Amino acid sequence: MSAGPDHALDELCVNTIRTLSMDAVQKANSGHPGTPMALAPVAHVLYTRVMRHAPQSPGWPDRDRFVLSAGHASMLLYSMLHLTGYDLSLDDVKNFRQLHSPAAGHPEYRYAPGIETTTGPLGQGISTAVGIALAERMLAARFNREGYDVVDHYTYSIASDGDLMEGVSAEASSLAGHLGLGRLIAFYDQNHITIEGDTDLAFSEDVGKRYEAYGWHVVNLGEDIGLDSLERAVTEAKGVSDKPSLIIIRTHIAPGSPNKQDTHGAHGSPLGEEEIKLTKQAYKWPSEEPFFIPDEALAHFRRCVERGRSLEADWQQRFEAYRSAHPELAAEFDRIQAAELPEGWDVDVPTMQADAKPVATRKASESAIQWVASKLPELVGGSADLAPSTLTVIEGGGDVQAGDYAGRNLHFGIREHGMGAVVNGLSISGLRAFGATFFVFSDYMKGAMRIAAQAHLGAIYVFTHDSIGLGEDGPTHQPIEQFASLRATPNLYLVRPADFNETALTWRFALTQKTAPTAMALSRQNLPVLDPAAVPRDAIERGAYVLRESDGGDPDVILIGTGSEVSICAEAFDLLEADGTKVRLVSMPCMERFAEQDETYRDEVLPPSVRARVSVEAASDFGWAKWVGEEGESVAIPSFGASGPYKALYEHFGFTADNVAERARAVIGRLAGNAR
Repeated sequence: MSAGPDHALDELCVNTIRTLSMDAVQKANSGHPGTPMALAPVAHVLYTRVMRHAPQSPGWPDRDRFVLSAGHASMLLYSMLHLTGYDLSLDDVKNFRQLHSPAAGHPEYRYAPGIETTTGPLGQGISTAVGIALAERMLAARFNREGYDVVDHYTYSIASDGDLMEGVSAEASSLAGHLGLGRLIAFYDQNHITIEGDTDLAFSEDVGKRYEAYGWHVVNLGEDIGLDSLERAVTEAKGVSDKPSLIIIRTHIAPGSPNKQDTHGAHGSPLGEEEIKLTKQAYKWPSEEPFFIPDEALAHFRRCVERGRSLEADWQQRFEAYRSAHPELAAEFDRIQAAELPEGWDVDVPTMQADAKPVATRKASESAIQWVASKLPELVGGSADLAPSTLTVIEGGGDVQAGDYAGRNLHFGIREHGMGAVVNGLSISGLRAFGATFFVFSDYMKGAMRIAAQAHLGAIYVFTHDSIGLGEDGPTHQPIEQFASLRATPNLYLVRPADFNETALTWRFALTQKTAPTAMALSRQNLPVLDPAAVPRDAIERGAYVLRESDGGDPDVILIGTGSEVSICAEAFDLLEADGTKVRLVSMPCMERFAEQDETYRDEVLPPSVRARVSVEAASDFGWAKWVGEEGESVAIPSFGASGPYKALYEHFGFTADNVAERARAVIGRLAGNAR
């Protein structure tokens, strides 16, 4: 603790955080008490001495951000939010980990004011914090002008041993060092405890040296975690403007607990009522009443409210002066912070006529990116070292590098998992960000994509080489089960456009999604261009639509295709019509959006009376039974792919017009036989 006249008050405040955390975990009979107890001094210093934040206005744009990467220590965050005056009541704290409580088991974005991102899966928090810190630098480069630093804040994070064991944190931290993100300050809580016991069981590296190698400024306080020492370490870190900082602290889990300090028994389960009693006695705590908060401690914490009002008012005054000097920039800043799109931005969605040469949807996406970039200056993005293949460079956008953050093109290196988390952090901060790689490597990004879906972020993931159509690179690079995996993820839209026109509409759709991420799966090979008159403007919003239909009443069979297989279905359509078969061709670029439509629309596209249905997609058939029914069929791939020229692969796996037509005839014949 700090020396001086406030020593007793500081100690009382730190122990208030500890006892709230102990009591909440005990009442829930679930949670992690030891780490919040150990980290109470760090949280106290950050919220009451260091961070510029405004509890009464948690969305203030220039607030400092705090990311609890060690999300299992969630009671540390909830204690601070309640004590410093955020809209998180003591009843909310008492309902920790209960159904509908904003104090969830791990911090969840949008659940309570003051939670800056969803954390819990280890490594995701600090990795997302890298994106948040990068966004601060990029927004500062766009909006700050001489004498007007309207974007001028820091990002703080607390990471555990487990966070820094995870590979995603290594990827993102390496990028942060490369980019020189000096406004990112992370505390590494080195408590030597994991669920299995001491970290020496599996973790013996020198983390400080590793982070120095990444290009971070490292301060190792050891066991000196007095408030003044912590504050001095932050001041030192803030003085290093060209490197992110890691402050290493050696804490003792569940400090003061007579029987559970420094044991894994305090990591993932309540201390127990008797142990809590003994611990409070060790603290000389004035009451055995659960959730007791001393008046003088609460008054000290609540000073953050008035200080926050003053900080925000000062910034608002400066921003109004900025508005007078730079009205267009100020209006743009307001729009981006509000997550609004410019009026009429999408009136001229690019189109291509059906007589144009075939074009790969990754190439169509490249054109769409340039169109979007010309409309939305907040569009930024990059690739995991694959921009020449994913075709995701914003032309004339400039590159983001250390010390130069005005560009729009990010280079993530071969770090797909880290890229996903950084894109999430950029998205949280108001930028419309995308990350790109080959579709098969979406597996590496799954953790970050799942967080984006849970946190309701409008992140965009661009996946190219979406099928066996990539050809000779073979099954290690050919996605099969990835379609089903992403479609099974709640609140995430997977869009597989069939041509140039659907691809342009896919980008329009993705940019309108404020509360759900969009993943687009794009082809390497060239595809015929559909008649733009046949592709409705709401094709992606609706998820599926009737692209072609035979004249003369209800169809005998419905062909349902996605992406590159729609053109194969179109050829099969012609073969079947030549036989006198009445056919309906449905393009289904987004299965999840179609499932969200009302029953009337779904029945219009897929009439229940037409049971003969064939889906065609060069991937697993998992999930297609919902649309083709028990009596329909799916032309799909029941195995991994193979290596060879893509046309040979399509023929080998049955993705030809002849085979699709034959499968359709077989379904029609089988149903006719059953009817007899």
